[in-house]
Amino acid sequence: MAAPTRHGDLRRLRTAYRLLRRTAALTALGYFVVFLLLSGFAKDLMDLPLFGGLNIGLTLGLCQLPVTLFAIALYERTARRTVDPLAARIRRAGAAR
Repeated sequence: MAAPTRHGDLRRLRTAYRLLRRTAALTALGYFVVFLLLSGFAKDLMDLPLFGGLNIGLTLGLCQLPVTLFAIALYERTARRTVDPLAARIRRAGAAR
């Protein structure tokens, strides 16, 4: 009976880790792709001035850093809440054998 549980835990760990990677990657890369598409196909929108010498394109480009930091924080938080407890449980089960 221990083997199916162990395999089930490994399957859950793989699924949680896969979701974790996809969420973080799509957050950062998705924003970057949208920025590139706007830069290439919506030049008039990107040239609209906001205030002073700052336009929408430059503002969106500068927002890339906070979005990337958000993706890192999301990755870390999700890892601590879902992936790490599953990995610790599997590790304890392996050490007990």
